[in-house]
Amino acid sequence: MSGRGAARLAGAASAALLLLLLLGAALHQVPEGHLAVYYRGGALLPSLSGPGFRLLLPFLTAHRAVQTTLQTDEVKNVPCGTSGGVMIYIDRIEVVNFLAPHAVYNIVRNYTADYDKALIFNKIHHELNQFCSAHTLQEVYIELFDQIDDNLKLALQEDLNVMAPGLTIQAVRVTKPKIPEAIRRNFELVETEKTKLLIAAEKQKVVEKEAETERRKALIEAEKAAQVSKIRYHQKVMESLIRKRIYELEDAAFLAREKAKADAKYYTAQKAADSNKMKLTPAYLELVKYQAIATNSKLYFGSSLPPSLFLGPCAFKCVAARTVGEAQLISEAGRHPLRHSGVGAS
Repeated sequence: MSGRGAARLAGAASAALLLLLLLGAALHQVPEGHLAVYYRGGALLPSLSGPGFRLLLPFLTAHRAVQTTLQTDEVKNVPCGTSGGVMIYIDRIEVVNFLAPHAVYNIVRNYTADYDKALIFNKIHHELNQFCSAHTLQEVYIELFDQIDDNLKLALQEDLNVMAPGLTIQAVRVTKPKIPEAIRRNFELVETEKTKLLIAAEKQKVVEKEAETERRKALIEAEKAAQVSKIRYHQKVMESLIRKRIYELEDAAFLAREKAKADAKYYTAQKAADSNKMKLTPAYLELVKYQAIATNSKLYFGSSLPPSLFLGPCAFKCVAARTVGEAQLISEAGRHPLRHSGVGAS
């Protein structure tokens, strides 16, 4: 009994161990961001599995995890022959790509789980050699180097849109090519001379800018001075016009005052003349005549007057005018001075 029990116990242990081995062979893990594809007998199965622990038939079914998130493939040491026959090497080319989950089955079926070798690596070699063979070393190394990334991306994506829809190229990064040392030194010398030329050109631009600045500054100062002179000129003109206007107003006021004075004098004289016309009536003149005669100390009557006595034709007029304050005016008008001999006040 003891032997049979030990045999049964050993059998149970063996069965449990075999079960654990089978379970370990059937259980597998799919990482996050991947899909598992399965092969049975070398044939691709249509079923896919997402991230997590999965089971499969041990020893009959194999699986591969295919990444469905952004990944970066690197192609290293790619040879490239230029149109001039110079062989250069590009140390590393990075291709950032993305495989859509719905396209995993078709792409793996057509290009295996290592689809990136056929669709990306080989295509990179082909497109890069096509580009280099159509351009010179100067263009590849310097002039058109910044266009290599975009050209490779466009060329890869155009082919993938036809051959593998669902695989997208996000970016391509190409490092600087390695060229022969002698050529590299020549390029360095050329770049040094170009740098010197650029420095000289920049210095020339600085000098030109400084001269332009000085010219503009002088122009601004001249315009400022011209504007100030113009303002001062207008100010002087305005001052002259204002003074002229003031003089005109003063002259007009003086003329008005003098005219008013002349008009007043004329009015006074006219009124005095009118008054005299009204006053110097024949009766009044006769009265004045007799008053003047009455003031004389000697009177002569008769037709035989003394020969020494002379009376001008305006004697009585002068006496009458002197009475009213106009003797001088009448005397000057007649030009006959009143002369008498032996006639005077007593």
